[in-house]
Amino acid sequence: MAGRLKKGRRGARRLVFALLLLLVLLAHGLLGRELRQLRQGWSEVAPMPPRLQVAFVRELAPQAPPPRKAPAPAAPAARPTAPRPVAAAPASVPASVPAPSPASAPETPPAPAAASAAAPSPDAVLAIAPASAPASAPAPVASAASAAAADEPGPEWPASTQLSYQLNGNYRGEVSGSAQVQWIRQGRRYQVHLDVLIGPAFAPLIARRMSSDGLLTAQGIAPRRYDEDTKVMFRERRRVSVLFEGGDGPQGQVLRLADGKPQPAPPGVQDASSQFVHLTWLFLTGRETMAPGRVVELPLALPRKLYRWRYEVLGEEELATPMGPLAAWHLRPQFLTGGGEAAGGDLRAEVWLAPTLQYLPVRLRIVQDEKTYIDLLLKSAPLQAKAP
Repeated sequence: MAGRLKKGRRGARRLVFALLLLLVLLAHGLLGRELRQLRQGWSEVAPMPPRLQVAFVRELAPQAPPPRKAPAPAAPAARPTAPRPVAAAPASVPASVPAPSPASAPETPPAPAAASAAAPSPDAVLAIAPASAPASAPAPVASAASAAAADEPGPEWPASTQLSYQLNGNYRGEVSGSAQVQWIRQGRRYQVHLDVLIGPAFAPLIARRMSSDGLLTAQGIAPRRYDEDTKVMFRERRRVSVLFEGGDGPQGQVLRLADGKPQPAPPGVQDASSQFVHLTWLFLTGRETMAPGRVVELPLALPRKLYRWRYEVLGEEELATPMGPLAAWHLRPQFLTGGGEAAGGDLRAEVWLAPTLQYLPVRLRIVQDEKTYIDLLLKSAPLQAKAP
């Protein structure tokens, strides 16, 4: 009888112990889930924008870079045409001031009157024959042109482009893989996607997508958000986001990094993906020139910190690619914090831009530290969509 009681007590104790162990494990599981949600932060609340779709239908062959069309000289070039309405003034001035025709030629007051009538568009005034039309005809033309300019970013932006790279590097040992960049534009909207696979494509050790979404403006790329999605084998997927809030202009009013805290966004700020296309646009349009020692500065919002980022042009190098030898300019970053010193932790990227391929990045070297980096080299001709 006593033995049975002892056995019963032992069984009850084991059952209680098993229940307590189960409760502890359950509590740890719930706590772990909550901690993971806290680590992922606010960025998980907003889903990533849908990916724009485009068909890449033609190979981009190397060709001489287009002549640089700097927008600044274009305005002074139009100014000499302003005095030309004076030559056409005799056709219209006699209609309003017939008496003092000999004195009106040497005097200057009639010239400002003609200039004020031609203010909306001097060239349009020269093309108009009737004297009664100048005040009304240029206005619709100017408004239509301004509306078109507001809707379409213009031909200076490259067509939608896909670049494929061979990947080599080091991550706890030598690694290899592949990467792809897609630059997609639809009207004023753009997206940039950098997809990196370390290891075999069917079972990558690391898969990371760095995506930028925003608008094209007269001042360059204006990001609206940046998403960085990372999946490491045997670990949970992790995503961080950067939001650019406060309008469609090139400078947002508020910048929210991965921690969700708001801070002022400087004019012209870029993200980790948009910076490469913005550099392409600067050199392709002649807003910046390639010369050894030249420095291009731009604000850069990486997930953890806002930097004053500087790219130094080191010089032109010849890269061996499947397309043959390819000349490219090597740019190296000097990333600075508000205090003026380099800060660690965030990724930094050296870039090689090829003038014969629309200044597209044909090589990228992305570095986290001395022992963690990847090197991407173009492995095939870029593919482009039809020009818009």
